[in-house]
Amino acid sequence: MSFNVGLSGLYAASKQLDVTGNNIANVATTGFKSSRTEFADVYSATKLGSGTQVVGNGVRLANVSQQFTNGDINNTGNVLDMGIQGQGFFVLSTNGSLSYTRAGTFKTDKEGYITNSDGTARLQGYGVDDNGKIINGVLTDLRIDTSNLPPKPTDAISSTINLNSSADVINTAAATYKFDPTDNTTYTKQFSTPIYDTQGNKHIMDQYMIKTGPNQWQTYTLVEGRNPNGTAFNNPMQSPITINFDSSGKLASITPPAAPLVSPFTVSGNKIVMSATAWTPGTVTNGVFTPNGAKPAPAGVSIDMTKTGSVLGDNNRTVIAQNGYSTGQITNLTIDGTGVLLANFSNEQTKAIGQISLASFTNEQGLQPVGGTQWKETYSSGIPGYDAPKTGTLGSIQSNALEESNVNLTNELVNLIKAQSNYQANAKTISTQSTIMQTTIQMT
Repeated sequence: MSFNVGLSGLYAASKQLDVTGNNIANVATTGFKSSRTEFADVYSATKLGSGTQVVGNGVRLANVSQQFTNGDINNTGNVLDMGIQGQGFFVLSTNGSLSYTRAGTFKTDKEGYITNSDGTARLQGYGVDDNGKIINGVLTDLRIDTSNLPPKPTDAISSTINLNSSADVINTAAATYKFDPTDNTTYTKQFSTPIYDTQGNKHIMDQYMIKTGPNQWQTYTLVEGRNPNGTAFNNPMQSPITINFDSSGKLASITPPAAPLVSPFTVSGNKIVMSATAWTPGTVTNGVFTPNGAKPAPAGVSIDMTKTGSVLGDNNRTVIAQNGYSTGQITNLTIDGTGVLLANFSNEQTKAIGQISLASFTNEQGLQPVGGTQWKETYSSGIPGYDAPKTGTLGSIQSNALEESNVNLTNELVNLIKAQSNYQANAKTISTQSTIMQTTIQMT
């Protein structure tokens, strides 16, 4: 029996050496999780149980458990290098077969798909719709589309405006008064906004604000210094829109010109709308207007005046926003903590092109390692739950960084010495048993 006890000890010490050696070999492997050997003693027993003076039968390897503690996160400078701070696994697909990893060394293949370092599996996540909204719930291969961002015509403008309530009144009813955009004495303040047509051409829209009385202003709107249809401003003269404020300086109403006066603009609540039929995009060269063949947005251009007020203070405008842009080429990629991939374009636009999904398991130690720092789902691990980073207990994504192996080299070297001593000691028990047997044989 002593031989069996010693042999079981040798086998156990050998497995401990194997596991320790594997940990040491992977001390520099990105996303690697160390393992430890867990042993159990062995006793022989019958159906009626064992007695109180039973000698043990040795040792057996009970389990090799993986330690899923986080490794250190170190910066790399590569945007597609990603580390997970907290719980969760990246999800990889190899022809539809899913595996899970903590190794965030990703790159793109020739088709733009994000793959693992050897290019055999694609990173999984959520796609986006035409408006850049994340489509949650359905995993897909994440892809970086390097094609140009097509132009978008402007159809909405908003800003925060203050019109100085103490500004001088301009008598627009005087017989000598005539608004002239080239004469700054005929208006109080000018605001300029870039707008875009369907071909991505940039145009300048100017709003001329004129204080006409207490709590009352008028506004003219021109494009490229002319009426929106391209005609010279004074041929015919455009009619102004009136903006009224209450006694506290808050916007009260916006009214279009009274008949029979006409305007290329309409009023809808607190918005001034330049309809698609009112604006003809074009260029002005030496005073001559030439249509460029483009069109405005189908719904026209809506100028939201809701955040316009008139109190004592400078005439100013802040928080200017318009939703049009020209054609853009992708310049760089950023990934935020929630795993959203943001493409930055040369036209100053930023667009979400996908979101990384992370997987979680009830029993991480039940996962089956399959090599390449990847694991597979098993019955023991439970089914995976998928969600965006920073959701529930899932960790956050740190781009330009990688998670190092969680192997503690000092501890492993100590374990190596202990395993070696265990091996030698068990070998000694076999040697001793052999000596005893030799003595017994000689006695006979």
